[in-house]
Amino acid sequence: MGVLDVKHLLCCSVLVGFFGVAQANTVDVTAEFRPDPTNPMVNRFKNTTPSTGYCEWFHAFCNPRGFFSLSLPFGLPQTTGGPVPAKHTDPRQGAYLKVPSEWRNVTVTNEQGDSAQLDVRISGIGGRADHGGDVQVITGGGGYNELWNTGRWHNAPTPCIPTGGLNGTSYYVVWFWLVPENAGACATQAQFDLPELHFRYLSFGYELRTPNPLSTPAGIYRGSQTYTIGPGLDFDFGDRVLPVGNTVTLNFVLDVDHILKVEVPPGGNRVQLEPQGGWQGWLQNGRKPTRLFRDQTVNLWASSQFKMTLECGAPMGNTCSVRNAAGHQVPLDVAVTLPPGLSDAGGRLVNRLPLRLDGSGTELFQPSRYIDRKPSTLHFEVQADSVAQMLEQPGSTYNGDVTVVWDSAI
Repeated sequence: MGVLDVKHLLCCSVLVGFFGVAQANTVDVTAEFRPDPTNPMVNRFKNTTPSTGYCEWFHAFCNPRGFFSLSLPFGLPQTTGGPVPAKHTDPRQGAYLKVPSEWRNVTVTNEQGDSAQLDVRISGIGGRADHGGDVQVITGGGGYNELWNTGRWHNAPTPCIPTGGLNGTSYYVVWFWLVPENAGACATQAQFDLPELHFRYLSFGYELRTPNPLSTPAGIYRGSQTYTIGPGLDFDFGDRVLPVGNTVTLNFVLDVDHILKVEVPPGGNRVQLEPQGGWQGWLQNGRKPTRLFRDQTVNLWASSQFKMTLECGAPMGNTCSVRNAAGHQVPLDVAVTLPPGLSDAGGRLVNRLPLRLDGSGTELFQPSRYIDRKPSTLHFEVQADSVAQMLEQPGSTYNGDVTVVWDSAI
C-alpha cells in the first residue's frame, strides 16, 4: 500500500468576441477542472481564458456578473455597412442581430483517446455600433432615445435581454445584450435616416454545458465548433451590415486534472492480526479465538473514478493467504470500506466489500463529490475454521504479503 497521485481537469460560461476576416478565424477557449480542498462540494470547470474586448475594457461591469469576453486579433472594422432608411418595415434593413443561441453538441478528446461531450450555445451579443454621423444632427437635436424605436441600447429589443451596460459617444454606442436560448433575431427600427450603419467590432457571449468532471478521465481535451457568418447564416446581421469574414471557429481546450492519493499512517504497512479483545482471553482463560482480524485505516483523496485490485505474495483461491514455516497455509480475506461520497458501479455505498484477485466487484468506484483526505478502512481477517487449523500448529508464526492497489486507469 502506498501513495498514488494521478492527473485530471475541465470548463464554464463566457463571452467571446470575434473580428471577421475573409478566411476562417479561430480562437482558443481554455478551461480547467482541479479539485479544490477548500470547496470539496464545488465540482465545476473554471474559465482560464483572459478577457479581451468588451470585458477587458469594462471589467468593472463584467467581473461582478461573471461575464468574460474574447476578441480575435484581426483588423478593424469587422463589418461593412450602408445607409438605413427611417421607419423601415423590414427588420433586416435596420439594426438586426441574430446569433446561434441553440445548444450544439461538441465532442472533445484527450491524448489517450478518451472523449467527452459538451454543449455550447451563443448567449450574448454586443460591441460597437457606428451610425455614420452625430446622433444630435441625425435626429435634429435629439439623442439615442429618439433614434431607435426601442430607445437607448442599454435597453434591448426582444427577445434579447438588457445587461444595463452602455458606453460611447454621439457617433457610436458600445453595448452588450444577453440572448435567451433558441431566441430569434433582436432587431430595432431606425426612426431617422442613418447615413451608414456598421459594427466596428462585435463581442459574443457563450455558455457551456460540460460533462461531470468527476467522471471524466484526466487529460487535455480538444474539440471545436465552427459557425458561419452572413445573411441567413449562423451569425446574421441583416441585409445592411455585412461581415468581413465568413466563419469563426471556437477551439475548446479543456484541462482535466484529477487526484487519487492514498496515505498510509506510520506503521500501517505492517498489519498484525489478533482476536477480538486481544490474546488475553486465551492466555488467561484458555478461551480459543474464533477469528483473527485487523482493521487498518488509510486516508484517501479522490476526485475521479478508480478501481481497486489485490495482489498476493502467496495466493490461495481468489484471495491471499498467510502461512507458517512448515508451509501450512490458510486464506486471508481482505475487504474495503470507503467514505461517504464514493459508491460502486451500482451506486451503492462501499462497506466491507471483498477485494479479490480477479478484481470482481471492485472494477469501478465513483465519487459524487471531491473526497478530501477522508478515512477509508481495509479489513483483514482469518475466518474461524482457518483459525482452528492454526491452533493445531502450536508455536507457529503465520505471515504473508498483501498489496492493495488503488488504480485510476479504469
